[in-house]
Parts: sequence; structure tokens; C-alpha cells
Amino acid sequence: MTGTVQIVEVGPRDGLQAESAVLPVGDRAEMVLRLAAAGAERIEAVSFVHPDRVPQMADAEAVLDTIRSSDRLGPTRLIGLVLNGRGLRRALDSGVHEVNLVVAATDGFALANQGRPVEALVDECRELVDLARGAGLPTSVTISTSFGCPYEGEVPVTRLVEVVSDLVEVSAPDELALADSIGVAVPRDVTERLDAVSAVIDGGGVRLRCHFHDTRNTAIANVVAALQWGVRTFDASVGGLGGCPFAPGATGNLATEDLLYVLGRSGWSAGIDPERLVELTPWLEGRIGHELPSALSHSGGFPSPRPVTD
Repeated sequence: MTGTVQIVEVGPRDGLQAESAVLPVGDRAEMVLRLAAAGAERIEAVSFVHPDRVPQMADAEAVLDTIRSSDRLGPTRLIGLVLNGRGLRRALDSGVHEVNLVVAATDGFALANQGRPVEALVDECRELVDLARGAGLPTSVTISTSFGCPYEGEVPVTRLVEVVSDLVEVSAPDELALADSIGVAVPRDVTERLDAVSAVIDGGGVRLRCHFHDTRNTAIANVVAALQWGVRTFDASVGGLGGCPFAPGATGNLATEDLLYVLGRSGWSAGIDPERLVELTPWLEGRIGHELPSALSHSGGFPSPRPVTD
């Protein structure tokens, strides 16, 4: 298989929000602009949440204003994470190009992460999709804990199907992302759940996206399984930045440059320059205060031939 794959770069939001360091507005904007310069087509740049809950994501509007004051963004589309009506109003006023909503597949995770059970989140999410669509904004919904939950353990396929069915029943989003929030999925899980979810949304025009964590070193294998199934859009985070704060021992998101290496060597194009990302990693490490887990940033790409010496 060969063709084009789209990567949604989530480092500026899903990556940074898991860090103890709180980067200033200028650094967060610079990070987005450097990712755009590397070729990232869609970037989850900010989150419209209360700064007391997620101080790493404070001042979303100021970050966006700083990005727009530059001429370096180009055609890159900026995505804002929204969790409630107030967040959506902020997103609409800020001028983001897309919004991403979140619904958990389990009540345990929903209550810990968003303070409400799944049913309430689904009801509000459907309303927010309608409001965003009415304002002309494309919407995506990420189903967290689609493969496993730190509080409830195994998540049955039937439970995932139930949540997706309720979510798309009234007003389906433009895109649906299945998230392996704690990095427990294996390829068999991926194909099984994609089969089940696609049966629910068949004919509804909803695109599928996957978000894999590399907690147990299975993310790349899961991407390959999803590619073979037919998914063409994946989330990834530069340097492997971030991880799920509710997942014990979580080691971070799938590194964008590592994903690009596998895609490129397999004949797929994503339009992002991995060398530009590798160059970004030391700058980012200096600001967050620790090394990032990306393999490519340490080992480099496919090595050039070296002369044989006696």
C-alpha cells in the first residue's frame, strides 16, 4: 500500500498539557509555527479549558493572536480542544479553524477527567457539534479510552459501539477519533473496533481517525493495522511529547517523527519533513527541562552508507 496519510500534530496541546513545565505564550506560539514550517497540515494548537484545571493551556487566545501576528503559519489549520459550551464560545471568538470535542467511553474516566458521566457528555457533545457546525466550523470528536480504561479495565467493543451510536444518532461530527488513551491496544483490537464502529457510522460521511499512545511500544504496530484497515488520519506528537495523566507509567504519545519514518520507508507520504521535527526537539527539550523519547531524534533516519575500512 502507498498513498497519502494525514497527521494531526497534537504536541502543542495534548503534549504540553501533560508536562509539569508551563511554557510562556511566545514559546507555545513558536512551537506551532515551527511545526507549520515543517509541513504540518493540521495542528491541535490550544485547549479552551479553565486555567485552574490545566495551567499549561492558559491564555489560548493570546497564543492564537501571537501565531496570527506572524506570516509563518501558511495553510496550516489550527484546532482547538473544547470540553463545554463556554469553551466553544471562546473557540468561536478566537478564530480557530476546527474544534475537537472529547467523550470518554467509560464513566470512570469521564468522571475523573471531565467531572460528568458519559451520557451527559454525549448529550452536550451533540449540542456543541450543532453549534459549531452552525458557525461553519468543522468538528471532530475523540472517544477517549476506546481500548481500555485505567479505572474500569477492559472496555467491551459493545460499550464503544453504544457510545458511538448515541453520539452520531442526532448530529454526527465530521470526524471521529478512536483514542488508545493509556496505550493498551494491540493490532487485533484496532481492526476489531474499527470494524464495529464503521458499521455504526456507515453511510454517514464521518471520517475515522486514530490516536495511539506508545505506553507499551505498540503504537506503530497499531498504526500499521489501522492503515491496512483503511484509516488515513492519525494523531502524533513531536518528540513523543506528553501522555495521559490518568495512566500510571504512561510514557507519552506516538512521536511524529518516528511515525513519519515508518510511513516514509513504507511508501506513504504525509507532507511533513522529519528532519525539521528532529531539529525542533532540542529546542523543545530545553524548554520543558527533560529529554523526549522520540527514537528518530536519538538515532537519526536511515543511515548513509559508510566506506568499509580494513
